[in-house]
Amino acid sequence: MLIVKKFGGTSVADKERIFNVAKRCIEDYKKGNDVVVVLSAMGKMTDVLIKQAKEINPNPPKRELDMLLTTGEQTSVALMSMALNSLGVPAISLNAFQVTMKTTSDYGNARLENIDSERIKHELENHKIVIVTGFQGINKYGDYTTLGRGGSDTTAVALAAALNADACEIYTDVDGVYTADPRIVKNARKLDEITYDEMLELATLGAGVLHNRSVEMAKKYGVQLVVRSSLNTTEGTIVKEEVEMEKMLVSGVACDRNTARIAVIGLEDQPGVAFKLFNHLARHNINVDIILQSVGRDGTKDISFTVPEDLVEEAVAILERHRTGSLKCQQINVEKNVAKVSIVGAGMMSNAGVAAKMFEALYDVGVNIKMISTSEIRVTVLINDKDVDKAMNSVHDKFIHS
Repeated sequence: MLIVKKFGGTSVADKERIFNVAKRCIEDYKKGNDVVVVLSAMGKMTDVLIKQAKEINPNPPKRELDMLLTTGEQTSVALMSMALNSLGVPAISLNAFQVTMKTTSDYGNARLENIDSERIKHELENHKIVIVTGFQGINKYGDYTTLGRGGSDTTAVALAAALNADACEIYTDVDGVYTADPRIVKNARKLDEITYDEMLELATLGAGVLHNRSVEMAKKYGVQLVVRSSLNTTEGTIVKEEVEMEKMLVSGVACDRNTARIAVIGLEDQPGVAFKLFNHLARHNINVDIILQSVGRDGTKDISFTVPEDLVEEAVAILERHRTGSLKCQQINVEKNVAKVSIVGAGMMSNAGVAAKMFEALYDVGVNIKMISTSEIRVTVLINDKDVDKAMNSVHDKFIHS
């Protein structure tokens, strides 16, 4: 068997945990399996590097920031290879340049385009455990790029697809996918299995267990994922196309605090205005989520939408540049102390009244709703950030334990 294993930063945070991961990899290796390991940077190293960069330059060039951040993963893979070799198992560390993981040139949020798997296959044929840097790639200019926070998951899934691996295991500091964040909802329970679509929605909506693009890629290439803990040997959660158990109405509740609301006030009420507004943002790779347009009045209308909070300053600056030009709006307002709370479940498709039940749960604990967005398997509301914990618990109890 060929097994791809991905370990997050907390799993390799120090010497003890590095050796713990090494021993787990050796267990599969000694069973005769080929093992490819994908690692994130150690502990909070990425945050430390970002802090160092901003002490030098509060607004560092994205290319240079990627050049810096990729050193975090190169450190962890080199140390892991040293640990495996010290335990008598041949291993080799490879970075994105040595593997040749080609990406787009969107520094800080690049997308993988293709992987040259020959070097990895060669090392596996020589019976080595291969340790590969997660989170990074190489663009057409030969520059290092990063795939966005959590991008090591995507690296692992891409390698599993390219190598036609038999298994792709994602190890984290929790032992699977839960119905809600157990740090917020104490009675959250672990799921044995979940569909790609549900996991993709949860990941996109703030559940930090998996990078959303890794789930997207797993679904596209049919890579079955297993999410499990690096700290114990309990069975994890399988992410796959279809689940065999009877579907729950709602599979999970997620929250996303990295959210801000922008309101563009006094736009002309005529065709093409929404296109102009969102095209300005799209050209700078700023994704918007919940969108609400007011009823036109006196020849004007307002459009409100959410963006990631860490991109709100850039988004406002872009819109301000066009405020008196192509947009012709009266003002731009920003609200930062907001968060998204969402319910996700394939079982919602055939059940009426799901949204009403969620709104009742929020009413029960006095939470006001600012914006609403729905899809076939999701309902998302925008609320005050201070209300997230009680909202999550009330909604979870209403659906998961009703």
